[in-house]
Amino acid sequence: MLESWFSAPASDLPAVERSPENQQKVDMQTADLALYHYDSCMFCARVRKAIATLNLKIELRDVMRDAGHRRELEQGGGRSTVPCLRIGLGENGKWMYESADIIAYLTKRFGAGQGATSA
Repeated sequence: MLESWFSAPASDLPAVERSPENQQKVDMQTADLALYHYDSCMFCARVRKAIATLNLKIELRDVMRDAGHRRELEQGGGRSTVPCLRIGLGENGKWMYESADIIAYLTKRFGAGQGATSA
């Protein structure tokens, strides 16, 4: 039962492969994304699995190991709930909470059909 928490819904996503050129473009697009999380959070694990499945390089910021990351999350997003995806930098940055919303956003933006193929 617990294993299903860590594998769903990201396990429903097809693994993504990209040409080196497309992967470089995606890496540039993910440079302004950061996931605020902590290791033992099951919802965070679901998002991390989706990030791996989608072959994305998103900075992981552990709020339990780094008090600075926790402060950034509280000040920028307005609450300390994880997972939280920071999209963009500075005042124009947006803060997205809820694992299902984060996975849907990443899948729509970077999934198969967006310059990627399913493995």
